Amino acid sequence: MAKHKRPKLAVWKFASCDGCQLSLLDCEDELLALAGEVEIAYFPEASRAMAPPPYDLSLVEGSITTPEDAERIHEVREHSKTLVTIGACATAGGIQALRNFRDVKEFTSIVYARPDYIDTLATSTAIAEHVDVDMELRGCPINKYQLLEVISAFINGRRPNVASHSVCVECKLRNTVCVMVAHGQPCLGPVTQAGCGAVCPAFHRGCYGCYGPQDTANTDSLGRAWLQAGKHPAELRRAFHNFNAAAEPFASAGSKHDQDHNG
Repeated sequence: MAKHKRPKLAVWKFASCDGCQLSLLDCEDELLALAGEVEIAYFPEASRAMAPPPYDLSLVEGSITTPEDAERIHEVREHSKTLVTIGACATAGGIQALRNFRDVKEFTSIVYARPDYIDTLATSTAIAEHVDVDMELRGCPINKYQLLEVISAFINGRRPNVASHSVCVECKLRNTVCVMVAHGQPCLGPVTQAGCGAVCPAFHRGCYGCYGPQDTANTDSLGRAWLQAGKHPAELRRAFHNFNAAAEPFASAGSKHDQDHNG
């Protein structure tokens, strides 16, 4: 009987903190089972062994922030049959996308002794703004069980079962009292995609929006609720311009309240 050929998995890094790649390594026991189903062909974070392309499945972490990366992502796409972006950096530009709302040249002149050595783009952008992406997996960092579900679905030729509802649903599922209603705590849960298990509200803290905007996010309604509760427009701007600053509708909502604050 012919030996079953395992699909080749590649994991790529662009501008990021490596947290989403570490989520894969954090799978521990599950990773051993995964290694039996796929060939981990390219994963510099975990191994120096590199198998040549093409790759059946590529997981891409990080945003595009340099001219070099803007070229390299096209090579990754060319070598990948299926490309899945993982994490807020890859799906929305990440925390570094805060540069998109300011002058990056001013930042580099303040931070670096020789800013003329810095070769960077004016913006930090999601992978999907440069190449075709087959699926996006949200989170900062991603949920390792959602990642395993995506890889398992790929291996078995089915559609991944990843939640698209808001964090509010997760709060209800774990019987967590609404921090906005009960305690007046600012919370992005009503407009944020589920995936974290509503960890922050479970500890009496509002959601920070780590998983980005939910598909039907009504940021205008949430903004009015925050203002009626006595919050300052600057607080809303900081809340929306966070881990997923460049993701719509967080980007436009944050900019709107920035204008309210300044004008």
